[in-house]
Amino acid sequence: MNDQKVQQLNIELGEKEAEGIYSNFVLITHSPAEIVIDFSRMVPGVPKAKVYSRIIMTPQHAKSLLKTLKDTIGKFENEFGEIKDIGMPPTKQFGFKPSETENNSKK
Repeated sequence: MNDQKVQQLNIELGEKEAEGIYSNFVLITHSPAEIVIDFSRMVPGVPKAKVYSRIIMTPQHAKSLLKTLKDTIGKFENEFGEIKDIGMPPTKQFGFKPSETENNSKK
């Protein structure tokens, strides 16, 4: 028989935090002691992105987060289907694009 008692954790979620923050761009950096995750938002036509939230955690907690995300995404895909990885959108080209005849003449 297991004599360990399950400890209940109460988590307070403030009104502002409950609204959440939309992020479509994430920067992740690290030092020997921490993993830093900056959540940002990129908007078309605006060359600057603002960081809306920074999360700093130990490498152990970051690895635990990775495991939990993998598990959660697996459950999501089992219920709703595979999430398509669209990758990064292509960057716009500036200037002139070589014509097909120029491309063929270089071969």
